[in-house]
Amino acid sequence: MTGVRNGGDLVVETLEALGAKTVFGIPGQHALGLFDAMGRGNLHFVSSRVENNSAFAADGYSRATGEVGVLFLSTGPGALTSLAGLQEAYATGVPMVVIASQIPLEGLGARRKGMLHQLDDQKASAANVTKSQRLIQHASGIPSAIQDAWTEAISSPQGPVWLEIPQNVLLDPIMVPPVEDALAEAADNPPRIELVREAVKWLASAERPAIIAGGGARRGRAEKSLLAIAEKLRAPVICTPGGNGAFPWNHELSLQSWIEDQYMTELLEDADVLIVIGSSLGEVTSNYFTFAPRGRIIQIDAEPRVLESNRPGLGIRADAGQALAALDDALDALREPYGDRTNWHGTSPEDLVKKTLAKVTARLESQDLGKELKFMADIREAVPADMQTFWDMTISAYWAWSCWDARQGQFHSAQGAGGLGFGFPAAIGGAVGLETTGKPGGSARVLAVSGDGSAMYSISELATAKQHSVPVTWLIVDDGGYGILREYMVGAFGKATATELARPDFVKLAEAFGVPAVRVAPEDIGDALRAGFAADGPNVVVVETLLKMFAPTHLDD
Repeated sequence: MTGVRNGGDLVVETLEALGAKTVFGIPGQHALGLFDAMGRGNLHFVSSRVENNSAFAADGYSRATGEVGVLFLSTGPGALTSLAGLQEAYATGVPMVVIASQIPLEGLGARRKGMLHQLDDQKASAANVTKSQRLIQHASGIPSAIQDAWTEAISSPQGPVWLEIPQNVLLDPIMVPPVEDALAEAADNPPRIELVREAVKWLASAERPAIIAGGGARRGRAEKSLLAIAEKLRAPVICTPGGNGAFPWNHELSLQSWIEDQYMTELLEDADVLIVIGSSLGEVTSNYFTFAPRGRIIQIDAEPRVLESNRPGLGIRADAGQALAALDDALDALREPYGDRTNWHGTSPEDLVKKTLAKVTARLESQDLGKELKFMADIREAVPADMQTFWDMTISAYWAWSCWDARQGQFHSAQGAGGLGFGFPAAIGGAVGLETTGKPGGSARVLAVSGDGSAMYSISELATAKQHSVPVTWLIVDDGGYGILREYMVGAFGKATATELARPDFVKLAEAFGVPAVRVAPEDIGDALRAGFAADGPNVVVVETLLKMFAPTHLDD
């Protein structure tokens, strides 16, 4: 060590002071100052093979641990390649600090000096997929800028924040002393008191209250208050795919996550007051915009642009956890027997929930879906109750959106932006995070689920998993193409075009990376997964089968 410090040291020191332990990314020429400085620090670096997978991994790290994901990117092509991964984090509200290198200061601006990786305005490219973007032009500004970015990332609505630092700012010697401490606290985002009072008025007179719990309920850690409010009001609760796990699956008021079912749509439409927490009532949650509520809506969301974006209602801009805690306290203060008033046309809410779930089951059983129902049940039975799972955009995941009981684990999918390739790299990040933070509750092993189409987006990350001996089991459901698109096209046009894929022998390919892999029949999936979960390091389970989706109920009369 020469004793000469540079801007890269300030980045590493500040991140460590803020509590960062792991960084994801890929080295690049303009970013070498970052990586040289990491050699003098204590950050653990996980090098992916493609930048968008690095972004997915940092996303998965954050989702699994509740901590901030940190991503290092190189200039130009590297930074741009990350954007699809960042779109998912931005859409889902995952806190991340993204530090991208930039060409030297003298190349910035309107001039085209022909520097390697040069863009006209690199941070403008990230504007659609990050909360904010900053260019740091001098080393002394690095600690404060990173601290501010961390604060913004964890403040609701959470999300990724973009910083970029020119090559010479990272490399030039500095006079700034070592960073000794840094503090980032989430900004307060409470509900306005008059809105809480108005919401309580509506609920105090409601006979048929119901609740939709979206992803914001999980991000705001609102589970305890959600349960308390639901039980006070005796309100049925349904979770969106992003909200899966926010409410106990087998609770007598739980409609689980069958959000795309017409029976659920009809029940929610009949509510006289509907509380919507951390959801825009978007495409999936509204059963593809067929949902037409007849009652009043109380919509709670940290993102003001979400409020009333699809339905008029009483919009409360607030962190979901803070809003539900305030609502729960206000309901307590009135000391009214809310539950005694609840009446769904002569049926108790508990019986209504039971009957509605039975209707869903009967509808599914009336279709030729025995293989699919057993396949999903076998996976659920094999997965330990506290294991976290990461699902790509594939037919298995579309089933899981509705039928997956997260139990004591967590359910993660790419439904925010809906891009392919999320499952495996996010699972790598999640497993690394659980190992790094030493979370209690057994093994850090996680499950990733992909189709053959989405698997090819991240197949190179088998090298990452092997290199770092990541405890991830990757289930690849191989149907020889883009299965859900094939089904959509056949349904709409009577035939599918460009959905069939030549694909590798996934078992041999995994083994070429030094990763153990097996191919099993659908009926043997449970035993294969259990064996994978008991092993060390990464492993792959391949099932060649064609799964169907349940019939789209939003097309029913």
